[in-house]
This record gives sequence, C-alpha cells and structure tokens, in this order.
Amino acid sequence: MDLSIIIVNWKSAAYCAECIQSIYKSGFDGTFEIIVIDNASYDGCDRMLEKNFPEVRFIQGETNAGFARANNLAFSHSSGDIVCFLNPDTKIQGNALQLLFDSLLEIDSAGAVGALLLNGDGSLQTSCVLPFPTLLNQALDMEWLRKLFPLSKIFGAQAIFSKIKSPQSVEAISGACIMLHRKKFIEIGKFSPEYFMYAEDIDLCHKIQMTGKNIFLINAAEIIHYGGGSSKDQKSSIPGAILMRESNYKMLRKFRGIGYALLYRVSTASMGMLRIFGLLLFLGPATATGKGRKVMHIISRWGHLFSWAIGVSRLPNYMQPVAADR
Repeated sequence: MDLSIIIVNWKSAAYCAECIQSIYKSGFDGTFEIIVIDNASYDGCDRMLEKNFPEVRFIQGETNAGFARANNLAFSHSSGDIVCFLNPDTKIQGNALQLLFDSLLEIDSAGAVGALLLNGDGSLQTSCVLPFPTLLNQALDMEWLRKLFPLSKIFGAQAIFSKIKSPQSVEAISGACIMLHRKKFIEIGKFSPEYFMYAEDIDLCHKIQMTGKNIFLINAAEIIHYGGGSSKDQKSSIPGAILMRESNYKMLRKFRGIGYALLYRVSTASMGMLRIFGLLLFLGPATATGKGRKVMHIISRWGHLFSWAIGVSRLPNYMQPVAADR
C-alpha cells in the first residue's frame, strides 16, 4: 500500500463526505486506503460512509480521546508506506495529494510535508504554517499585528506569501494536513498523546526536526480548509483559549524545560492584565457603538486566561492530558 489517509471525525459527517469525494477526484496515481475514526460524536458518519463509500474503513471511538490519540489509534489499523493525516473539513484541490506524495519522496531532507491551506473563499489561511512557540511570538500573538507584519520572522508565516512555488522549509505545518513516511512516524513515537487538542502538530514537527529532517510547505499543493474560521472561533472561546495555552505550556516544558514554561505562564498573566486594563478603558466607547458585549467577552476570556496562568482555572476533566500510551 502506497498511502494511508487518516481522518479524525467529530461532528463533521457532511464535511467528511466532501473530503473523501475530493480524494477520489484528485487522481492520485498509486494505491491508497482511507481510514475514518469517529471521536465519539456519533453524528451518522458511519451510515454516511456505508452508503456512499463502503470501501472506507470506519472506526468508532467510544470516548472523545482527542486528536492525537485518535490519529494514533487509526494509524495502528493502517498499512501504507506513507501516511497522510487529514482533517475532515478539507477539500483536495486538483492534484495536491499527488504533489505532496511526490515531494515527500523526491526531497531527501523532507521529514514531513504540508499543503497551502485556503479558506472557503479562496483566501490564504495563515495557520497552515506555524512557528514553535516562544515568549515573544506568544506575547505578540495578535491578529492585527499578524496582518500588519505578515512577513515577520516572529510569526513564521513568510513561506505562505512566497511567490516561489518550490517547496519552502518551515518550522511546523498545520495538523489539518500532514504527510510523512510511516517509518518516520513510528521512529518519533507518533503523535504525543499528552495533548487533547492543539500543539500536537507543532510537537510532531519538532520531533521530526530533532532527527535531522526538515518540514516543508508545498506551495503548489492547495487544499481548502473550511475549519479555519471555526477553529479560530474555538480558540477565541474561553475553554479553547485555555486549552491552547495549556498545550503550549506542556510543549514548552517538554522541549525547553520547566523554567521557560513557567516564564510563559508569567508572560500570559502579564499580557492578560495589560489587555484587561486596556479593554476596560475602551469599554465605554465600545458600548456607545454597540460593541460592548463583544469587548466584555474578550475581557472575560482574558480574565480566565489570567486565572489559568496563576494556577486557578483548570481545564474540564475530559480535556485533561493523559499519560503517554506509546
């Protein structure tokens, strides 16, 4: 088997159907299998597959094990020499799958490759490449700064704006689409299961780089990722915002040490206080223009992040990290 495509579904049956259809239409020139694992959403994905794609292997998870553990479980049922982890809310454009596959085989230094992700309207999705978190890029992680300085090395997104269509070396690629050799995935210990969601893609890429291989964005391969907007909304929610910081904290502690990780919490608390203070000053004018509720939500979110940073707020039990199961 040349390629195993693994999709983790969670309440995305309709998207999943479109994703699978796009895989078959992509004209991939090789043998491949598709494995879909449902993270206990019970959204009818099994019935949809049985009706429309009976050849696709389906695994029903009894609990929502999180992104990393679900992918690892599905991988244990796969057989491809190369594996592609693909979000259900993606749509392959043209021969993107073939381009990724060929690039991985042709670039000797490639440990993993990813595609250029597009929003549903065709605009670039800046999250298709990711920087390894640092105190600086996390403190400056504001949408308006990203838009103002899109080519800044701080945000690590230069490759997606490159007019050069040759593969670009990057720090990390989005978990929405990651392709790598089966042997490499096993060598690095697969996805790290201590993350429920967020950071597992950066963690994976960092472990690959530690083996001497590089991560490449294949600019010529384009994939629509409808979930870019919903993912952004989720990160803006209070549980999502806390979960993202918790995952970053665990990753920094793992690779940079406890001291650096604690400084990350201190930095988050400091930024929380500064933003709350600034937003309170802006609350009056915002209320007058009808944006008061939105500002109050942001203040509440940063209040919870401040509480998390000082060890008061905790994640819900189902989002708590689990022991490694490699």
